[in-house]
Amino acid sequence: MTERVTGSPGRRALLGAAVLSTAALGLTGTAHAAERGRGGHSGGHGSLRDLPVPTVIGHRGASGYRPEHTLGSYQLALDLGAHIVEQDLVPTKDGHLVCRHENDITGTTDVADHPEFAGRKTTKSIDGVSYTGWFTEDFTLAELKTLRAEERIPGNRPDNTLYDGRWTIPTFEEVLRWADKEGRKRGKPVWLYVETKHPTYFRSLGLGLEEPLARLLRRYGRDRKNSPLILQSFEPTSIQRLARLVATPRVVLLSGPTTRPWDFVESGDPRTVADLVKPAGLKWIASYAQGIGPTLDLVIPKDAAGRLTTPTTLVKDAHARGLLLHPYTLRNENSFLPADFRRGTDPNAYGDVFGAAAAYLATGIDGIFADHPDTALLAAADFKGR
Repeated sequence: MTERVTGSPGRRALLGAAVLSTAALGLTGTAHAAERGRGGHSGGHGSLRDLPVPTVIGHRGASGYRPEHTLGSYQLALDLGAHIVEQDLVPTKDGHLVCRHENDITGTTDVADHPEFAGRKTTKSIDGVSYTGWFTEDFTLAELKTLRAEERIPGNRPDNTLYDGRWTIPTFEEVLRWADKEGRKRGKPVWLYVETKHPTYFRSLGLGLEEPLARLLRRYGRDRKNSPLILQSFEPTSIQRLARLVATPRVVLLSGPTTRPWDFVESGDPRTVADLVKPAGLKWIASYAQGIGPTLDLVIPKDAAGRLTTPTTLVKDAHARGLLLHPYTLRNENSFLPADFRRGTDPNAYGDVFGAAAAYLATGIDGIFADHPDTALLAAADFKGR
């Protein structure tokens, strides 16, 4: 793999264009309605249905440009114009919720450089998969705060390593305070998209995620039906539990068609994701959630060569049951794009992400998770301008 990306097509141009056009993107078409509907700062009111369509969700912040799940990544996503900024939540040993994509922090922090924590390295089975490394649930919050965040995929994004060590692991409460502050500054609420990670696993450790999350949502006024926040999980029972605790909008995440949510595995529920995307499965999801977050392959499958094929009926079927669709994940680099949209031989160079985005948006999805929010915003503007 190439050690360093050189001459990535249009990286600075994309950033500059997005910054210049963000205001325009936010004030056209459906965005006008969104601005009218959301009200004041962070805890202000806003409807899920008032979000701009297509909605651009900053995946783990602006993770294409900064180490993921850091305040720097979240801030850049917001500054680039993302309509929503995503957080993934895992617990500490002493019950605090922190923002990491996984509880295994081996590849996203400098924990391996801390000799005082060498003895914490261990092997665990999480959702049926064995991992060796360091895990948030074995650290107190004070201990985690001595670590610094690092780029998760430096081989793909070597430029992001410039920011290694700049930020700590944020708590979710720190993110809520940040969103409050930014909401007051901007005169409108900052929308957040919050995922519970491995909830069944953590509940088995006595570190259930939903109750402390609900307490924070109530404390910061994001527990209502019209709160500017969306809850998400790959485990339907986590979303059902949250539905009993708060009225905040909810989305069920869906992985590959042959997979089963881990809570289904634990409870003996035989259904797969292929069952959940059928009309009966979608009707069941709609009884306790407002949307689904499918992998993009569930919207448009790929063939054996990795090229896009014919869209499925998922968008039509989900919309028929009143569900929003926010698929994941759009990324600029060739290695993450469908084969028919890759350009050149460098896997880390940017491909035809606008072409790929146009194909996905044409299916009628309501939004998309993107590592590079500026690119997705430009693609959304192209789509709305057709």
